[in-house]
Amino acid sequence: MTAAEPLAPKPFAPKSEFLKVLAERGYVHQCSDFAGVDAAAAEGRLTCYVGYDCTAASLHIGHLLSIMMLHWLQKTGGRPIALMGGGTTRVGDPSGRDESRKILSLEQIEANKAGIQKTFARFLAFDGSPTGAIMVDNADWLTKLNYIEMLRDVGRHFSVNRMMSMDSVRMRLERDQELSFLEFNYMILQSYDFVELNRRHGCTMQMGGSDQWGNIVNGIDLGRRMGVPGLTGLTCPLLTTASGAKMGKTAAGAVWLDAEMLKPYDYWQFWRNTEDADVERFLKLFTFLPLPEIAELAAKGGGGINEAKVRLATEATALMHGREAADAAAETARKTFVEGTLAEDLPSVTVSRDLVDAGLGVLSAFGPEYAKLVPSTSEARRQIKSGGLRIDDVVLTDERAVLRTADFAKNGVLKLSFGKKRHVLLRVA
Repeated sequence: MTAAEPLAPKPFAPKSEFLKVLAERGYVHQCSDFAGVDAAAAEGRLTCYVGYDCTAASLHIGHLLSIMMLHWLQKTGGRPIALMGGGTTRVGDPSGRDESRKILSLEQIEANKAGIQKTFARFLAFDGSPTGAIMVDNADWLTKLNYIEMLRDVGRHFSVNRMMSMDSVRMRLERDQELSFLEFNYMILQSYDFVELNRRHGCTMQMGGSDQWGNIVNGIDLGRRMGVPGLTGLTCPLLTTASGAKMGKTAAGAVWLDAEMLKPYDYWQFWRNTEDADVERFLKLFTFLPLPEIAELAAKGGGGINEAKVRLATEATALMHGREAADAAAETARKTFVEGTLAEDLPSVTVSRDLVDAGLGVLSAFGPEYAKLVPSTSEARRQIKSGGLRIDDVVLTDERAVLRTADFAKNGVLKLSFGKKRHVLLRVA
């Protein structure tokens, strides 16, 4: 078995509700054994994990697809495992990266882990039932491994030749970019996670993005060599938008799932700004709406596509932040874009009067220090040159402009806008 094998029989008609749902909604990219996974799911004996390294205080949109897959696994009678990478984060996954990840302190890793754990309760039931979700940390076993024993018991099953052929390694070397010995070991640790989760929790399948296929296949192979046969893997596609852009990236940076790092209104707006051609696909992937209802929304076409986008934004936001926050975001957008009024519950940031008295440069006001509408002052300059930034709906043309107290005289608030749909209220206190 090689990392390049799609192993997707055509045609394949799944019998299990799990694979039916995943196939109908568009989650399936590759699977190592469709028939085996289908049989295990149909018999209610499928336990599956997805791993999440603790590299930031929040997960982002890129992680949401696999979380939804864990949800549907549990919904259809399987048992999901959310694996926290407290151990593997100390090494860093080289997959899809041109440079090494930043080495985090143990305190940072623990703080990040605490932040991302909160997300899963909205999608999985950790209720102790036979299908109840499990959350574990691979630091529990990886940090206890003896190096010599690890080399003898696990490392001997890996071929350096084959490791060098994996995309995560090969692509870095082909570009003459450094790959540390630390990162080179990542695939061994992830493979061992699979074996350990089978021994501890009866886990027989790993899911992840398609960039994880090589690591998953390694885990399947390691299991066979270490007396744990029958492991399987399934990947979802790495999503891009209809225009080819990477899903989940905006001019202001990553689309975080934590409300402290991205306000629910901004999260709602991200989904509302979905390209027309992506609406039906994203409704299937990122909401729980029944497929007939999605088909009805998608069939409206024309002006009806905006109704579908609003529904997508509201349903996706409700899943992540609750129905109340989603409805509030939708109402704020309605007031802002339909009525043209200044909705007081738009995202806001407060600056001190002393700062404004001294003069607040517009580049700083729009940048990451205050409104966070753009990721840097250089990006603010670019947007000003192209007419992309506005203050109280007036296009900003001077990058050297300074906001002073008199500019806030009307009501103590200025509306800063990036494009037509992203707004932040700048208040003085």
